[in-house]
Amino acid sequence: MTPTNAGLARRRLWQLISPTLPVGAYSYSTGLEQAVDAGWVSSPEAVRDWLEAQLLRVHARVDLPALLRLLAAWQHEDGQGLEYWNDWLRASRETSELRAEDLGQGRALARLLADLGVAAAQSWATREDACWATLFALAGREWAIPSDELLEGYLWSWCENQVAAAVKLVPLGQTQGQRLLRDLAETIAVAADQARMVDDAGMGAGLPGIVLSSVLHETQYSRMFRS
Repeated sequence: MTPTNAGLARRRLWQLISPTLPVGAYSYSTGLEQAVDAGWVSSPEAVRDWLEAQLLRVHARVDLPALLRLLAAWQHEDGQGLEYWNDWLRASRETSELRAEDLGQGRALARLLADLGVAAAQSWATREDACWATLFALAGREWAIPSDELLEGYLWSWCENQVAAAVKLVPLGQTQGQRLLRDLAETIAVAADQARMVDDAGMGAGLPGIVLSSVLHETQYSRMFRS
């Protein structure tokens, strides 16, 4: 790309990963609320461990490899590939809460992209099974965002929302939250590198603690975040 086009693609990525993007990401804690309530996560160090485990053992082996394949499918107009990897990613969500989080954000992003003039998003905006990564990949294709930057942006957006949740839940100070993001920035690079090396047979992961926390969160007595 020319420098001008590269700069525009980068700014489009900033828009895509902005906390102000109206997709409801701020309303989910991905099990963190239950983990804090149960006393599993009670310090900045524990939050870092909780998030790093998901970056390296879930995102690097599930979300990011699927995102790369979805991006390729959009680029090659491979409808069968899109359906396959969207279904695969949806089936990888181990609880109803995790699935609702993924699909809720996916539908919201599909509607937003359609409103922003992305024609390919229109048919997905009315579907109940649109995964977040599927539409994130579409935005990457439409706005010519390089795949490396798209991967890291995907993770940064997730980390930023999770740290914001931790600041409220643990609770942490704003400065401590920024220290967490500083530390997680290094892990993001590692997770993205690992994801690029995962072949189809190596995709898939599971963290039983995250799954259990998500299940228990559905019936947690007092909650700030959606279930």
